[in-house]
Amino acid sequence: MNKKIVVIGAGFAGISAASTLAKQGYHVTVLEKHKTPGGRARAFSAEGFTFDMGPSWYWMPDVFEQYFNRFGKSASDYYILRRLDPSYTIHFGKNDALAIPAGLPDLFTLFEQLEKGSSLALQKFLEQAAYKYKVGMQQLVYKPARSIKEFTSLRLLLDIARMDVFSSFHKHIRRYFSHPKILQLMEFPILFLGALPQNTPALYSLMNYADIQLGTWYPMGGMHEIIKGMVSLAEEQGVNFLYEHNVKGFDVIDGKIKAVNTDKGTVTADVVVGGADYHHIEQQLLPPPYRSYSEAYWQKRTLAPSSLLFYIGVNKKLKGLQHHNLFFDRDFMPHAREIYEQPQWPTDPLFYVCTPSKTDNSVAPDGSENLFILMPVAPGLDDTEETREKYYHLLMDRLETLTGQEIRPHVVYQRSYAHQNFIEDYNAFKGNAYGLANTLMQTALLKPSLKSKKLKNLYYTGQLTVPGPGVPPSLISGQVVAGEIIREN
Repeated sequence: MNKKIVVIGAGFAGISAASTLAKQGYHVTVLEKHKTPGGRARAFSAEGFTFDMGPSWYWMPDVFEQYFNRFGKSASDYYILRRLDPSYTIHFGKNDALAIPAGLPDLFTLFEQLEKGSSLALQKFLEQAAYKYKVGMQQLVYKPARSIKEFTSLRLLLDIARMDVFSSFHKHIRRYFSHPKILQLMEFPILFLGALPQNTPALYSLMNYADIQLGTWYPMGGMHEIIKGMVSLAEEQGVNFLYEHNVKGFDVIDGKIKAVNTDKGTVTADVVVGGADYHHIEQQLLPPPYRSYSEAYWQKRTLAPSSLLFYIGVNKKLKGLQHHNLFFDRDFMPHAREIYEQPQWPTDPLFYVCTPSKTDNSVAPDGSENLFILMPVAPGLDDTEETREKYYHLLMDRLETLTGQEIRPHVVYQRSYAHQNFIEDYNAFKGNAYGLANTLMQTALLKPSLKSKKLKNLYYTGQLTVPGPGVPPSLISGQVVAGEIIREN
């Protein structure tokens, strides 16, 4: 097969699409703006520390395994996975932390200690969530969502009817549990979907199934090891990666893109896959006549949160922290409203700390800790150094108080990352970190289409199209768009 396919962006979705297409015999070239692959899942090293820049949670291991299986491989051919136990720890206050065990029997015991009868309720909840996961993650997310006909089979309609699409997650979990700590634990997995639990479909209890039943894992060496494995696999399929090739525009003739123009030259193409920011490609790289959506359309989209991130190297070992740590020592609702309803920098935020050096000695020097701190924030905010400095000290004050130790005097490396970096590095719309929110009105057919409405050979993949935000969905998105290209070309 002589057709040339150009993929813009070497993130999870772009590499997934490229590998799947190359396996079918297409000549595939990936254009990547940066020196290294990975997109938001890039990594960097400083002062002996290795930091994952973005994703830090490895959930839904079956999605990764199924991806590698398509090529006769296994994830274990490329990286070593370790299941974390505890999966994570939730800090509700000083000396008030809840470690979430990986094993179901221990988790049932923990629930029962908090709320009598809740272990049985959890079993019933997980049975229903398992059904949603099976249908949602094995059927619905692999739909290209280009026609209502994809969803009109009687069996699928019956499945969808049982998926609680029109019920809120907030109401759903309160049918099973009432203890505030259990409610916070169960609502945690949907925090980054882009809406309050009251406005998030109960369908997403499938995330609880992924969390509790399938477990939290870690690829030794860091999340970037997944990217290394995917690039290795892609190259085995014949994919050509061109790094430091920043796309500037396209040559369009007779309603088709004929070439992709970069700052290093021009690459001819029969088909183009946009794995970079959808809005950027549409509104910045394409002339107005070739745009499927108006700027007004994009401004009306509901985005998932952005993030203020800190990468911190500490020259001593820290107590009171596990690999994943959620700090829920403040009321969730005010922070959530400041993300989703009244966008502003938060007054009293919740935050998350990843300490991969608790699991992996390779990411920090001996006797040191690697800290990744994340505070979810609304997209589109003004991002200044003064603001970052303010929140660095606010979060570190809380972290030191809650864990009962000094940390700042031992910090030997610190770097911040927020809206402006997301825009500069990824052309991210409004500096978003996670793509479009998973609201009912932005599901399936209601998301931006994976194929251009104006250009015959332009397709899209990644977190601003189907199936949605997150690493597993991005991995699936690449496979879905590749399937459409194979079918039509």
